[in-house]
Amino acid sequence: MMAPTTTSAPVPPRSRPFRLLRALFRPARILLGLSLVALAVLAFLGWCLLRIPVGGGMAPEASPASLILESRDGAAFATRGSLHGDPVEPGSIPKPLIDAVVAIEDRRFFDHHGVDLRGIARAGWRNVTGERREGASTITQQLARLLFLSQEQSLIRKTQEAMLALWLETRLSKEEILARYLNAAYFGAGATGVDAAARRYFGKPASAVNLAEAAMLAGLVRAPSALAPTRNLEGARRRADLVLSVIGETGRATPEELAAARAAPPALRTPPEMQPGRGYIADWVEGEARRLVGPIPIDLAVRSTLDPALQDLAEKVVGRWLDREGERQKAGQAALLAISHDGAVLAAVGGRDYATSQFNRITQARRQPGSLFKLFTYAAALEAGMRPDSMVVDRPVQIGNWAPGNSSGGFRGAMTLRQAFSGSVNTVAVQLFQSVGRERVLEMARRMGLRSEMPAVPSIALGSGEATLLEMVTAFASIPGNRTVEPYVVRGVRARDRTLYARPEGPMGGAQVMSPAAQQDMLDLLLAVVRDGTGRAARLDRPVAGKTGTTQDNRDAWFIGMTADAVVGVWVGNDDNSPMQGVSGGGLPARIWHDFVDEADRVKTAEAPLPAEAPATTAEAPRQVAPLRGPARVVDTATLRIGDRAVQLAGVIGQGGEYARDMESFIGGREVTCEPVADGAHRCSVAGRDLAEVVLSNGGGQAAPEASPGLRRREAAARAAGLGIWGRR
Repeated sequence: MMAPTTTSAPVPPRSRPFRLLRALFRPARILLGLSLVALAVLAFLGWCLLRIPVGGGMAPEASPASLILESRDGAAFATRGSLHGDPVEPGSIPKPLIDAVVAIEDRRFFDHHGVDLRGIARAGWRNVTGERREGASTITQQLARLLFLSQEQSLIRKTQEAMLALWLETRLSKEEILARYLNAAYFGAGATGVDAAARRYFGKPASAVNLAEAAMLAGLVRAPSALAPTRNLEGARRRADLVLSVIGETGRATPEELAAARAAPPALRTPPEMQPGRGYIADWVEGEARRLVGPIPIDLAVRSTLDPALQDLAEKVVGRWLDREGERQKAGQAALLAISHDGAVLAAVGGRDYATSQFNRITQARRQPGSLFKLFTYAAALEAGMRPDSMVVDRPVQIGNWAPGNSSGGFRGAMTLRQAFSGSVNTVAVQLFQSVGRERVLEMARRMGLRSEMPAVPSIALGSGEATLLEMVTAFASIPGNRTVEPYVVRGVRARDRTLYARPEGPMGGAQVMSPAAQQDMLDLLLAVVRDGTGRAARLDRPVAGKTGTTQDNRDAWFIGMTADAVVGVWVGNDDNSPMQGVSGGGLPARIWHDFVDEADRVKTAEAPLPAEAPATTAEAPRQVAPLRGPARVVDTATLRIGDRAVQLAGVIGQGGEYARDMESFIGGREVTCEPVADGAHRCSVAGRDLAEVVLSNGGGQAAPEASPGLRRREAAARAAGLGIWGRR
């Protein structure tokens, strides 16, 4: 049996017109839909256009001077601000730089009109396949972003970027776009612009970079902070090698050129990122440099007074002692300042950890100096006619309701002024302060460099006022030369084409602080502190003059000491002013001071700021060693360097500057013979002439407290004749 067949129902005659109508309106609906989409796109584009920031960055804005900070030997140790360099001009960009940047950032740069659709497709394919992560923004788009837009990742921002890129291509040539891009891009380590980066990393302008250097610079643009060679040299080199590979792919360099670039990778001309401990002196140098030259909107190089070897040593010694004793003795902070006798800051440690606290305890912390203040009282007393052997009495003292006592808890009766100072006897200091008078003591303090206001209370005699470590070290530095000293951290400031500031060479010639007799007696007292008194922990094998300071409840502890080469001050305490556990100036501060200066004696530096060997502080048997012979270099008129050894002339306090140069001329390259004497110093001669006698006879130095009667007579004759240093007094 066959299945019945089916047939479709016939279309009613009245439905045919409706089907025809629907067929006619379908294109209209499509057209309407397309029109609506087009209107939406146009509205979106118009919205994006309206949201583009006006003004832009077609002209670079001036910014404060950026600084490269150099140590005294010329090596850079920090940068401050954003380096800008010189703008590269269209048509003068070196070919290696063009090849590297175009290859890694936009290989079709010279072929597209601002937006590269082929580049977008290629980047998408590589990102999907994992062959290599690659961006799709052209150099023109990146310039648009740098000049006009933020780094926000959104559809609106990307659309604005493309619109601006198309507009830039109608306004600027390809060379102008590339030049503007290279001038605006950030290359890490504070360098904005390719010329600043070339100078920062390679010590040369962008016009002089080779292919290897250009590849490294080009590789930094996408991740400047992560790949800056000052902090990630290996990462920067790997990225540069990738750039060289892409240059090879694009045919912009021959295989021989690429091989040569890989065989000679770039050598950095700047150190790695600044060590954190140098932040304190970097802040100090930056502030002083900007004060000296003002707000100049160009890149500057600042030559500082910093001695890198001494700075490293200072940070190490301070950290070592705080790690060893800080917790046990409840000492949380310390600061160290070392300056030369003319005031140049050689090393500065403003605290335990710059990363944790940028507060500089050398220049900003105002603390009670304690017994350090006795320096001014005793100096005023010596100026008034007292002598180190003058007799004083340690006895109870009552001033109103205040009755100062001694750290020993008792009284020792009659003693010499020298014994009272070296033992830091409080009652004697108060008696001297009362007899000399508050105004005369404070006037002496001002002459020596104290700038802080002191309270009008009797306890000021024991250092109840406040001062900075910088002020106190400056005051002590005035004693060896008997001249006011102005500490400084900047030797010079220069732009590339000219010098903006240069500190005059030689001594600055400050005002006399006290009479020569009082100055000699003050040195006598300071030497006794380390030889026999509270500062014995700071003893070295050569003369050391210094003073300890301790405040009530051991809240502050100080030691400031001097050698023939430098003045070094150490403060130990807590930022919250809480008491320490038995820390006195003759303890932890004196030990930090001792280790720093003792180890500095062995540091080899270009200018030998601290000699490697010098006399002992106390009398001892002559060393059974052969005399030193050979040509000598003059460090100052009391310190010579023969080969790798430094020797101190017996009985002389030396001078630098012109006096050292005159002594060098007198020696004239002839052989110097130096023999050790009983106090550990040396007696040196040239062609039969005793150098100590030559120095003192011509006013090139001063007789030390331990000088022989013959040397003192020669000094007296030079003083009477007004020779050398005595002619300026």
